[in-house]
Amino acid sequence: MKDARPPLDRSLDRLEQWVERHDYRGYEPFDGLTSFLYPLTFRNRLACQLLQQGIRRFPLNLRPWLGVRPLDSTKGRGYMAWGYLQRYQLDQGEDYRAKAFACLDWLDRHRSPLYPFHSWGNQFFYASRSGFIDKDESTIVWTGLIGQAFLDAYAMFQDPRHRTIIESIGEWIMALPRLSTPHGICLSYVMPRQSSIHNSNMIGAAFLAGAGQVLGRRDYLETAHQAMAYSCSRQLADGGWYYGEDPMFHWIDAFHTGYDLDSLWRYGRSSGDASFDRELRKGFELFRASFFEPTGRVKYYRDKAGPIDIQCASQAIDTLVLFAELYPEGIAAARKTAGWTIEHMQGGDGHFYFRRYPLGIANKAPMIHWGQATMYKALAHLRLHGD
Repeated sequence: MKDARPPLDRSLDRLEQWVERHDYRGYEPFDGLTSFLYPLTFRNRLACQLLQQGIRRFPLNLRPWLGVRPLDSTKGRGYMAWGYLQRYQLDQGEDYRAKAFACLDWLDRHRSPLYPFHSWGNQFFYASRSGFIDKDESTIVWTGLIGQAFLDAYAMFQDPRHRTIIESIGEWIMALPRLSTPHGICLSYVMPRQSSIHNSNMIGAAFLAGAGQVLGRRDYLETAHQAMAYSCSRQLADGGWYYGEDPMFHWIDAFHTGYDLDSLWRYGRSSGDASFDRELRKGFELFRASFFEPTGRVKYYRDKAGPIDIQCASQAIDTLVLFAELYPEGIAAARKTAGWTIEHMQGGDGHFYFRRYPLGIANKAPMIHWGQATMYKALAHLRLHGD
């Protein structure tokens, strides 16, 4: 008998079943240093980057042959919790509340052991452009986005445990190094050293604004304002943001632009501060004009479509839905992007492929946070607001 449910519902359910069947585990783009080849690098940074990027960029999934195993993901659990909460909002299904709370409880138990406050990082060591980031080293991106799931859960259920965790996350972010300038501050990407990146700074600011509103913390709100002031003062004339101000970070891609915009939107809604509305609108105009093809397919860079990446698609859907109040056509655009992505990047078993390349080549690696959890949250978000 043919399944009469809409394609979005079928896709979302199949994805949910895949994630739960695999116990929330999968690969990640930067997990290559867990390969048995890692000792051959002698922890030389260039050698580590060559191994890591070689596995990441190869058009086929080499991980099973190189000893890279599926792992848990803190950010993946955070996004699954976020998606479960949105599915609960749609039909008040108690099972979704239970699943969301189970993920949040798991995150409470698996916070980074390196710090006294709640924060999260990767389950593996990796090499970034600015240096090595060790296993369990918390990042403001992971922590701030996971924190949004706790904020949503607290808004819905008022569980005092979640309020305590929200304050603990806020204290970790407030303790980060920061770059002070005449035009605001930039919160560091990580704790051990100052690393100034726009999307991470804005993600941290968005969380602090939400936490400040919940907790009545003026210091959180003031820090959030100063962080947004820094990044908005660096907005380019056309509305975009570089990944970071250092010349080695001078690129603009779809999913980091989505992070910037979502964070600026959440900051304004939480704080009531309209100071950056002009930058918000200008940035969103660039986003919708630069990253979408007529089919709904999402480009990776403004000036280059490929590789077609699942994180770009999931973040694009999420941002379009979030901005539907500003851009009424956003839901229709999100549906078009979701339709293209489901048709071209979802496998028969329910998981979404990592990337597509020219000549019909697909890297079908099941990335857990990068592809499955972010798509689950994005499709649940669209399902909640798309009718």
